[in-house]
Amino acid sequence: MRRDSLWFHPDFRRLWAGDTISQFGQSAGRTALPLLAATVLLASPFQMGLLTAAGNAAFLVLGLPAGVWVDRMRRRPLMMAADLTRAALLLTVPAAWWAGVLGLTQLIVVTLLVGVGTLFFDVAYQSYLPALVSRAQLVEGNAKLQASQSISQIAGPGMAGGLTQLLGAANTVLTTGAGYLASALFLWRIKAVEPEPEPKRTDQGGHIGEAGEPTRELGDRNGGHGDRKGEHGGGGLRAGIAEGLRFVFGSPTLRAITLCTASSNFFYGSFLAVEILFFTGNLRLSPAGVGLLLAAGGIGGVLGATSVGWWIRRAGQVRTIWLICVVTFPAVLLLPLAAPGWAVVLAPIGLVFFGYGVVVYNVAQVSYRQTVCPDGLLGRMNASVRFVVWGVTPLGGLLGGALGEWIGVHATVWVTMLGQNAAILPLLFSPLRTMRDLPSSASNDEPAALT
Repeated sequence: MRRDSLWFHPDFRRLWAGDTISQFGQSAGRTALPLLAATVLLASPFQMGLLTAAGNAAFLVLGLPAGVWVDRMRRRPLMMAADLTRAALLLTVPAAWWAGVLGLTQLIVVTLLVGVGTLFFDVAYQSYLPALVSRAQLVEGNAKLQASQSISQIAGPGMAGGLTQLLGAANTVLTTGAGYLASALFLWRIKAVEPEPEPKRTDQGGHIGEAGEPTRELGDRNGGHGDRKGEHGGGGLRAGIAEGLRFVFGSPTLRAITLCTASSNFFYGSFLAVEILFFTGNLRLSPAGVGLLLAAGGIGGVLGATSVGWWIRRAGQVRTIWLICVVTFPAVLLLPLAAPGWAVVLAPIGLVFFGYGVVVYNVAQVSYRQTVCPDGLLGRMNASVRFVVWGVTPLGGLLGGALGEWIGVHATVWVTMLGQNAAILPLLFSPLRTMRDLPSSASNDEPAALT
């Protein structure tokens, strides 16, 4: 092992440990809280939709300005504050349960505020890494952090389901809160002195700019390269945001990618609203069984991460964007076909294929976006895409909850899975369908967006 490896970087190891524990906490919490609502508080489908919407509302409301705010403060203290805040919020859930006063309203409010903490932690950690390691070590650092996320997506739901079966849903939330406390402790032990945030700069035209930093998109960590050259908002925060949105939606290919991802996330949010009700009610699974089933998507994601290079070599980077969706997304139609007994195996098969396809798609489309976007717009482009594709998730959650009340849980699963397949259409009716690899001049595809 090379001596310049991050294995020998004590402060990175502390960041890695803190982020890994935080990721496990997020993954376990996304399973434990809905299980608590569905099996203990007996939430209705619409109430489950509200809970799903609360967990993702921060991305819709704060997604665009969060990066600017993070750039104006030290990142490590912000990450520690996010961890401590999430821990305190989650610890109120078992405390209220022990006191016999826990209600669904408290659970929704806690989920909403924990989502705000998660948003700021994620933005801050990706902005903090370049201040902790050298430029040459960024790829290795991001790869290790991505590995932790992938493993947490496998182990987190299974751990939450098993603990719920053993300790009860409320006590499982207690362990999730304790995990955030441990994450804050590892971050506190980092010894490197963080530089002061870069002040706002004014160019000769009087325009205010912010130094750009990496952002996270779609829950994956493959696309977080920010604007290394600084972002000039063309008149401030509002104008900078508008420029990023114009660039994304002025490009036929970026627009198609964004619409596909947003549509998929919208219907996935709708599915999340009834997911636990479907697994526990229609499929009659125990909490431990639900955890194991949810881990299937993480397994598919790991397989996708290890084979994405094969797809790009065989099909081409651009063609992979739509081809992997055509090949894997139809498998989600196995979920509504699942039933108690032997047919329950159809559900994990569908989740494995979907998890596989999503990771391959993400790597291919994020790499494409990074290549065709000018350096001076990378930060705003990533923030704009993330705002759109994550912001629709709470809206989907509300729709899924309403549909669950209106047409029933099983029929809602059919609607959401058909919607997942319809999300491919923007890709098939875009210039991407006629391309194999990146154009010789990477930015030639974007002329209208640059005017």
